[in-house]
Amino acid sequence: MAVCARLCGVGQSRRCRRRQRHNQQDQGSDSDMDEEEGERIVGKRGGSLNRTSTGPPHPQTLAELPPELLVEIFSLLPGTALPNVALICKKFRQILSTETIWRRRCIEEFGMKEDLRKMEVGNVSSRELYVKLLHPYRHILGLWQPDIGPYGGLLNVVVDGLFIIGWMYLPPHDPRVEDPMRRRPLFRIHMWETKKASVECMYGHKGPHKGDIQTVKKDEFSTKCNQTDHHRMPGGRQEEFRTWLEEEWGRTLEEIFHEHMQELILMKFIYTSQYDNCLTYRRIYLPPTLPSDLLQPGLFKGTYGSHGLEIVMLSFHGMSARATKLTGDPNVPAGQLTLDVDLSRPVVLPDLEHQRKIEELSRLVLGVHEEVQREVEQRAKDSSATVNGAAEGACGGASRAEGMDIDHGACSDSCEPGPSSSSSPPEAQPFVLPLGVMARNEVYPRTCRKCFYGTGLIAGHGFTSPERTPGLFVLFDEDRFGFIWLELKSFSLYSRLTDHLAHAHAPNMERFEAMLCNMQSWTS
Repeated sequence: MAVCARLCGVGQSRRCRRRQRHNQQDQGSDSDMDEEEGERIVGKRGGSLNRTSTGPPHPQTLAELPPELLVEIFSLLPGTALPNVALICKKFRQILSTETIWRRRCIEEFGMKEDLRKMEVGNVSSRELYVKLLHPYRHILGLWQPDIGPYGGLLNVVVDGLFIIGWMYLPPHDPRVEDPMRRRPLFRIHMWETKKASVECMYGHKGPHKGDIQTVKKDEFSTKCNQTDHHRMPGGRQEEFRTWLEEEWGRTLEEIFHEHMQELILMKFIYTSQYDNCLTYRRIYLPPTLPSDLLQPGLFKGTYGSHGLEIVMLSFHGMSARATKLTGDPNVPAGQLTLDVDLSRPVVLPDLEHQRKIEELSRLVLGVHEEVQREVEQRAKDSSATVNGAAEGACGGASRAEGMDIDHGACSDSCEPGPSSSSSPPEAQPFVLPLGVMARNEVYPRTCRKCFYGTGLIAGHGFTSPERTPGLFVLFDEDRFGFIWLELKSFSLYSRLTDHLAHAHAPNMERFEAMLCNMQSWTS
């Protein structure tokens, strides 16, 4: 603040200069002589004696700049810094009431464009929009996972026109995995009716009604509906269920012939409808991208048998690719690691004739699985021997432990070829599902780029007896991959979610890793 005061010629620094000029006047002719001498020196430097400049004076402080130039400078500052600038002096405070400054802040920080003109016509200024709506609710922009038990979900909060809207993202209707995502508004915040931000619940079939948003703690907020009667339908729960089923699955219950699937659908409706849009949300991030990644990480829609389509997040961690559930089911809930792929274990597929035989695929994948198991057991023995050796003596034990560590490192290097090793399959090769493997979507690519050994998480109802079972990860192209669950004899096809998601990327890999750990703890 002191630096700003000296630049602007206000505050304590200005009073100091006034006292200095007063003292100089009392000094009389000596001061006058000093000023004349200074003028002569300036004149000599300029090439002429005793000649004063006739042009406009050069500004000595920031406050002396023309208003239009100050508007341009202040427009470049982040909106969070402008309140402090307004405290410097009256002139700055007056200039900061210029709409151009706040309109630019709304555009650059929140992506608003021509909608601002409509807001200003409605007697709401860009400054009011920024100060009362965009800035106070900026912390809820981005991706969130609702706490809906095992089902989870994906909420994207964005600045949409003149509103802040929370869109719930829903997968396409089963089994059309490559169709675009569906969106349903859950709440919106606006300033249409009053000069302050209003929160409205959008859940139900009677239009917007009163709601509330509360910030619980950092990276967490909750929504509350103040008029839950707007969620009820005249026909009661049966009509609500039929409407929900048509929206969720795109069909009637009579069209779903599988009895087990009917039970799962009814169970989900009963569980999710009890919340009445009064939910807690936790922030999630999109994974960072690294040059070594096998493909662009991000969000994918995948087929999960009787549970329908679910959303997973694909991320890369060194020589491992992981798919984490954002939506889940009563068997494997949201937040759990559904796929874990070892990129150091490529699998070379046989010709098409042998690919059709499930026994041949099982032989290849289980061979790699047994090799992995042996290495895990060997590492456990080495670790145990290292601990025992260290306990035998300070000197001798340390030497033996060091030697074992070196041998273990050499084994790891030789046993973990990268994805680009000579044993990797060609860029494009024929692919067909083995006979007897069930696929929800028969329309899958008939060529693939690479295949790797991996494990998939399966569990009983209520996430009981979870187990990682071997399978085959199949990379088709940049936007599609698949996984063959050997034990289930089932195939899941995953297709990329291509929607633009603003305010969603993780600031760094450490923050993303911490978020993944928290996600698993939410539903464990």
